[in-house]
Amino acid sequence: MKKDLNQVAKIEKAVREKYGEEAVAHPKNDWTDEKEKTYIEQMKEFYKKLELSKVESEREERSGFFISRKSEVQTMDRSCKTCDSYSFNSRDDVYFTKYDCCFGCYIQYVEGRTQRWLSGWRPNNTRGFGK
Repeated sequence: MKKDLNQVAKIEKAVREKYGEEAVAHPKNDWTDEKEKTYIEQMKEFYKKLELSKVESEREERSGFFISRKSEVQTMDRSCKTCDSYSFNSRDDVYFTKYDCCFGCYIQYVEGRTQRWLSGWRPNNTRGFGK
């Protein structure tokens, strides 16, 4: 693609008329060594504060000790509360998270009746349904 320098000049002129000379000036024109030092100091301070807040939010105090939240193991219950089946299938993860049931129970009881399921309805005598 070839640039039309006349078109570029027209656009630059229109921007200059509408927004002023600063809008089309190159940023390095006003940049000095003093501004550079100030900018670097501000960035160092910003990242130092960011790191401190990150460290503080990752630890919590329990019984007088600080415990890292990363050390807490989060496990997911892989058994369906509706049919008591245990699942290793990754497809069930979505349904366990959203509906608290496996894919089979979702198809059997939830699909098309989502509002009823989310309001708390559960089927009776479904033990052993599983896949």
